[in-house]
Amino acid sequence: MAQPQGIHARRAALRLLDAVLRRGETLDVAFNGATKDVRKFEDKALARAIASEVLRWMVDLDALIDSATKKPLPDDAKARTVLRMMLAQWLRLGTPPHAVVATGLDLLAGGPRRLAHGVFSTLTKREASLPEVPTLPVDVAERWGERAPAIAAGLAEPPPLDLTLRDPEETERWKVQLSADSLMPSHLRLPRGESVEKLAGYAEGAWWVQDLAASLPARVLGAGEGRHALDLCAAPGGKTLQLAAQGWQVTALDISKRRLDVLKANLKRTGLKAGAVRADALAWEPKHQFDAILLDAPCTATGTARRHPDVLHRIGARQIEEMAELQAALLERAVGWLKPGGTLVYATCSLEREEGEEQAARVALAPSPIDAGSLPAGIAPTAEGWLRTDPGMISDEGRLDGFFVARWTKT
Repeated sequence: MAQPQGIHARRAALRLLDAVLRRGETLDVAFNGATKDVRKFEDKALARAIASEVLRWMVDLDALIDSATKKPLPDDAKARTVLRMMLAQWLRLGTPPHAVVATGLDLLAGGPRRLAHGVFSTLTKREASLPEVPTLPVDVAERWGERAPAIAAGLAEPPPLDLTLRDPEETERWKVQLSADSLMPSHLRLPRGESVEKLAGYAEGAWWVQDLAASLPARVLGAGEGRHALDLCAAPGGKTLQLAAQGWQVTALDISKRRLDVLKANLKRTGLKAGAVRADALAWEPKHQFDAILLDAPCTATGTARRHPDVLHRIGARQIEEMAELQAALLERAVGWLKPGGTLVYATCSLEREEGEEQAARVALAPSPIDAGSLPAGIAPTAEGWLRTDPGMISDEGRLDGFFVARWTKT
């Protein structure tokens, strides 16, 4: 019997969700293995989209499922996961219900197909719907406090494509050529779904992909004027490229060979120069001190939930504590490698205070408050002179990832 068209993408989505929810893997780590049997690029993208929408809206999808069953399905039941996928395709991706049924029930061969069909049919007959804003898991909402509703609103849709330009003087030119929006010099924003390699300017290295918030830590270091900067935990290299474009002599350090290879490829494509060092920052010792150090520290990455909704379900107190310990150790080493008069910038793409404000409060250097002039319109520094962004800021057209950034000078 012929298999329904598109079944391979659905099976890959199911494997992705199993990797995230049962094994605690990230979507990025799980993706290649989960889609290894999927040949078409479009089917791989569909598998990722289905899994992402399930994770983005899972609390609300579960509420719908529970409203149509007499006895709640176990959280880890395959039937629940398949129903989540079916509802996400119908309610979020616009897949017709008959196509959802044709591909969804085949995932439950030998299992409770009749139950899943009954639940889905009940919900379609009710014309069930999702809220405008996804409901956050209870523990996540508690951690994010009073900002949680605004952040949740910023997570309702996947993010657009942000680019950072090599030359800020070329912003207007590329804005016109790519029909893009721009929220500040060197920044372009395009609709999601664009094929990056086919865009004008890619081959000549005029820009690289980088969320607007991720570009802010390097921006606040300003012009390098030939001075030496260390980009700690640098790969895949967006901030290294920025620093090089801003005139710094950059040493880019990272422990991952694969990620450093991506960094080197981007340096080659853009024509920018930086020295790449593969080493463990907790064991490495530099030969000289630096005029500036940018520590974009490893973190839980909860600020990237717009494109990585797996963080809503993988990250808890244990992961936050482990990352906070690593960040504190890296900060201590970075302070020692800084020249007198030098500048340290610390950043994380996390929304957790333990990885941001609480780390910054322990740094024994002279604060160098961030000024609003180096930030996008609508974003202001905190009272302490730090920067805190989250996906609920600015407007629907100006959303950005969650980041924490602080800056100090060594006297």
